[in-house]
Amino acid sequence: MIVQERPLLFDCEGEKLVGMLTEPQPAHEVGVVVVVGGPQYRVGSHRQFVLLARALAQHGIACLRFDYRGMGDSSGAQRTFEDVDADIASAVATLRAHVPSVRRVVLWGLCDGASASLMAARTQPDLAGLVALNPWVRDHATFDETLLKHYYTERLRSVDFWRKALTGRLQYRAAFSEFFARLRRRLGGETMFAPKTQALRFQERMLLGLQRLRGPMLLILSGRDLTAREFESFTAADPRWRSLLTDASRCLVRRLPTADHTFSDAANRAEVERHTIEFLRSLIEGQPCTEASPQIR
Repeated sequence: MIVQERPLLFDCEGEKLVGMLTEPQPAHEVGVVVVVGGPQYRVGSHRQFVLLARALAQHGIACLRFDYRGMGDSSGAQRTFEDVDADIASAVATLRAHVPSVRRVVLWGLCDGASASLMAARTQPDLAGLVALNPWVRDHATFDETLLKHYYTERLRSVDFWRKALTGRLQYRAAFSEFFARLRRRLGGETMFAPKTQALRFQERMLLGLQRLRGPMLLILSGRDLTAREFESFTAADPRWRSLLTDASRCLVRRLPTADHTFSDAANRAEVERHTIEFLRSLIEGQPCTEASPQIR
């Protein structure tokens, strides 16, 4: 497989965005735009996005990874993941323009890159699909619940915790103050949903994007990540999310029990690549994605 990597400079509302296109020859009709989580740029933690793009290219899939306005090498004012719809739309158009064989585009995002991808789907209903890894839905109520259910339980089982406690290195007052503050908020029934009179919060915009997405979504969740646990708690509390995430025709869920937030070890990174390639194969061939899907050639 012949693969070419080349930098691209493209416009977004008067600013210049910098991207890196990894293009195989020939390229399939489905291509990928990597949506970066912040604060990050197009390389990713431990070169994750570079390695992903090259793995996809070996299977005939073109991939564009890029910097938002104000991040990395792109010009403009820095912005949060809640305000990058235009950046993502420009990247999608650029991939199609530079790789003519690409007629359908999949967004791939980790953490708030996944959240930004879902929000962008509200205005790009022609997307072929979406890959979301450990989506960010940070909410005071669900974050407290996640910490109480997972973090504090694991801390009590930790040898390091008890070593600190027995040697006097544990800050008891601060630790217990934080714990009981979270417990009081949780028992007080603090709601995770904004009043209807307020502007749509980003979690609602994510939901709208998933509802409007014509293609399917691959959801990958790490077993050793509080962000993933919070996403599960948040979506479990809302029947609209539950309906979409449990619909096998709309969402495929893969869990990696030993993975951390960024899939930093080689084995879990390879699993992410494998699941992504299988998902893309299902789109290319118009077939349901299964665990035993062969590799793209």
